[in-house]
Amino acid sequence: MNRPDAAEPATASPHRITGPVVLGVVPGQPLAALHRAAELAGSLGVRLVCAYVDIATYLVDEGPDGSVASRPIDPDTADDDVEGTSARLKDGIGSALDGYAVSWSFITLAGEPAKALGRLATTVDACMIVVGTRERGVATRLEHLLTGSVAVHLTHRQHRPVLVVPLGPGDGARD
Repeated sequence: MNRPDAAEPATASPHRITGPVVLGVVPGQPLAALHRAAELAGSLGVRLVCAYVDIATYLVDEGPDGSVASRPIDPDTADDDVEGTSARLKDGIGSALDGYAVSWSFITLAGEPAKALGRLATTVDACMIVVGTRERGVATRLEHLLTGSVAVHLTHRQHRPVLVVPLGPGDGARD
């Protein structure tokens, strides 16, 4: 008879989670989603892949590791500081993850965020995608009306679990 409280020796499960946790990051995002994703990846013993999606570019080609070649949507208003934004995000993530026992990487993607994160998750065979909610405010509501919710798009477009980390009023720490 199996009893849930009986001590049983640990055995390797054929259903062990092995794929990384993919985290969508944006400049100025509170750190709550990053911390939760790092805790989750660390507790599962998997990598954390942090991905920034540059929405001002479109995908031209994709590498086998999820890296992308992209071009600006409007060459006349191209953001010359994509590399700088990515470097600042990567540095901030590194500082925020100091003290976490998790292996992590950073990648910059192009295009529509939900599609880009979904493609990356497929490429790296992620076990889960983590995103944060948006802060409240008029500008956020307008952006939501124009572009929609990345979390909602993710849950409707692919089969991987999506963890949406609420960013409440107390989450003032910034990435």
